[in-house]
Amino acid sequence: MVFAGLADGGGRPALRFPDAELTYGELASLAAGLADALAGCRRVAVFATPTIETCVAVVGALVAGVAVVPINPRSGERELQHIVTDSQPDAVLSVPGEELPGPLGDLRRLPVTLAAAPGTLTPVDRDGETPAFVIYTSGTTGPPKGVVLPLRAVTSNLDALADAWAWTAADVLVHGLPLFHVHGLILGVVGPLRRGGTLRHLGRFDTAALGAALAGDATMAFGVPTMYQRLVADCEADPDLARAVGGARLLVSGSAALPATVHQRLTAATGQRVVERYGMTETLMNTAVRADGDRRPGTVGAPLPGISLRLLDDAGTELSEMDGETVGEIHLRGPNLFLEYLNRPDATAAALREGWFATGDMAVRDPDGYVRIVGRRATDLIKSGGYKIGAGEIENILLEHPAVAEAAVTGEPDEDLGERIVAWIVPTAVRPSPDEIADHVARQLAPHKRPRVVRYLDALPRNDMGKIMKRALTSAPPGQAGTPLRPGA
Repeated sequence: MVFAGLADGGGRPALRFPDAELTYGELASLAAGLADALAGCRRVAVFATPTIETCVAVVGALVAGVAVVPINPRSGERELQHIVTDSQPDAVLSVPGEELPGPLGDLRRLPVTLAAAPGTLTPVDRDGETPAFVIYTSGTTGPPKGVVLPLRAVTSNLDALADAWAWTAADVLVHGLPLFHVHGLILGVVGPLRRGGTLRHLGRFDTAALGAALAGDATMAFGVPTMYQRLVADCEADPDLARAVGGARLLVSGSAALPATVHQRLTAATGQRVVERYGMTETLMNTAVRADGDRRPGTVGAPLPGISLRLLDDAGTELSEMDGETVGEIHLRGPNLFLEYLNRPDATAAALREGWFATGDMAVRDPDGYVRIVGRRATDLIKSGGYKIGAGEIENILLEHPAVAEAAVTGEPDEDLGERIVAWIVPTAVRPSPDEIADHVARQLAPHKRPRVVRYLDALPRNDMGKIMKRALTSAPPGQAGTPLRPGA
């Protein structure tokens, strides 16, 4: 059972949204009634607005043993048409009265309401290989692929995180994350309900609302780097907010690397040290900094219990070095792995090799086993002058410059070096010169890691989870500037 304590939770609070609340008893009754309505279904789409009804829909489908296909309400029509055609859901669940986009219009619609007829929950043990979710990837290299996550991946991973974060029924989790991704939905909704605790969802992220929750009964908070950047700025300006955030048991950041400068500023303002974790749609969470461990900025901790992690070089040889410098691609094995890419046996076979999943993420390991992600092989590993350089390390250094508000690093072809390092900068009020940027990096890192080209933007392109979309950084906008190559460089 995903929610072993759902039936006997009684009056304990399960879900709190700004406009509605449900106890465990009420949630169990609604989920049971919805599960009855889903009898005979194989997969259902959930139009995942940030509402309590979305949570009820997901819980009801999981209780029924029906796989959930979360739909981003802001999906474009072509992307949505692909998802519907590929997953063939038997119905779509949504808030009553919600206007659904065209590709969902032909599906049988089941409105989810808190006034629905109650049902009686009958716990059923299901095989661990039963599909629980079909979550579509971002589609950066083609049409989105449907990642089929089985029950054993969900339950084993949430239990491993509970071990790492000392996550119990006494915890109240607060966040304002979207409910169509692994982070906000599986970790952020299914996670607290599996523990028997409470989710307090903000509807949308707001630092004042987060502070009010943490000043009350909330003990944990989840967020992405853009949220923590807003939070730290407001904490620095508001001592009451800083005190509320400082009282949290655990703050977790994910979905992208949290810049070292944000770590430092948040600790200075609140006394808190944020923990990071590393995961993917195909694997859920792979590593995490433990609540009782070394909360070291720039790392994502050690592999979770039951998960094997290895680094391979370009020749496919496993790296034995744990020196914090040798870069390899992360390969994973464990109960957290997905079953398949829906309708894509070719892609599944390419990704899963003898039980190992090739992530495409590049990392180094410190002597104590902590993992530091340096970026994606396709977009963040730069091969320049015979060196393998991770973009993330340079980005962190760039963000330490007082005139840099946002930064991204990519590579582009260079006849001499193979690839040259390009820094994309969103400046603060004062625009730093290209030479100033290059010299700043060269003082902190090895000289070969300095940017050779600097380009300026008003804002970096980001997706719904705040991740920088580097594939959109492909052409030089007006006003680009480049640093000159020095003699002997």
